[in-house]
Amino acid sequence: MSHRAIMPAPDPPFAPVPADPSGTSGSVGACVEGLRVHRGKNPVLANISASIPEGRITGLLGPSGSGKTTFMRALVGVQKITAGTVTVLGRPAGDPRNRHDVGYVTQAASVYPDLSVLDNVSYFASVHGGNREDASAVVTAVGLGGLAKRKAAKLSGGQFSRVSLACALVGKPKLLVLDEPTVGLDPVLRVELWSQFASMAAEGTTLLISSHVMEEAGHCDSLLLLRGGMLLAQLTPAQLRERSDTDDLELAFLRLIRAAEADAVGTKAARTKADGTKADS
Repeated sequence: MSHRAIMPAPDPPFAPVPADPSGTSGSVGACVEGLRVHRGKNPVLANISASIPEGRITGLLGPSGSGKTTFMRALVGVQKITAGTVTVLGRPAGDPRNRHDVGYVTQAASVYPDLSVLDNVSYFASVHGGNREDASAVVTAVGLGGLAKRKAAKLSGGQFSRVSLACALVGKPKLLVLDEPTVGLDPVLRVELWSQFASMAAEGTTLLISSHVMEEAGHCDSLLLLRGGMLLAQLTPAQLRERSDTDDLELAFLRLIRAAEADAVGTKAARTKADGTKADS
């Protein structure tokens, strides 16, 4: 079963994207088929089909406004969709049985500023049936062990974000969805976080991490590349480099965008010509 919506009139066509481009076998943590989200008459996501491999890091990359947050909201079941299916851990997105299995870290940190770091994480641990010892272990894991007793309101922006991450981690989710978790963090902390994400994936956690910084794509096992609400490609970092004939991932993405735009112009021109031919006949 999966979260479903009735199909509306189709969006403009675009090239289909394979569900698992890596060529490796294995379980899928989540998948979407024909996902469309409209706000009024404006399409936000256009007919997206993709899969999130289990126990790996999938990067959701694209410029601001490309639909990344909307895609993630659909995945965790808090976004009204116009059409398509969304399946998470074998259940419909938003299924109550996923409540303790899916963690979602938004850009707006879900932290109580008047509580200490440890008290914040302990509260979320209790919600998931954990205890203060579990909370303490996670606080240490995100590098805040020395600040466990400090109130969240007195933390820096980066530290505040890590408290929010700890609150999500303490529930030991099978799927962890993170919306641009490294925004505003210094380079050293970004490296430490990606190292932690890699360790989690190695232990079996499925991660979907969004970013608009293409250099972070190199930390991912597979990539979903969004632009203007459309999925340009699902592929690995190595495949992106090979396809665009460059080791620079940012340049590779730009070349992919230009190729997609050129294809769209060609398709539109062909349709215009075909319509003109029909009108003359």
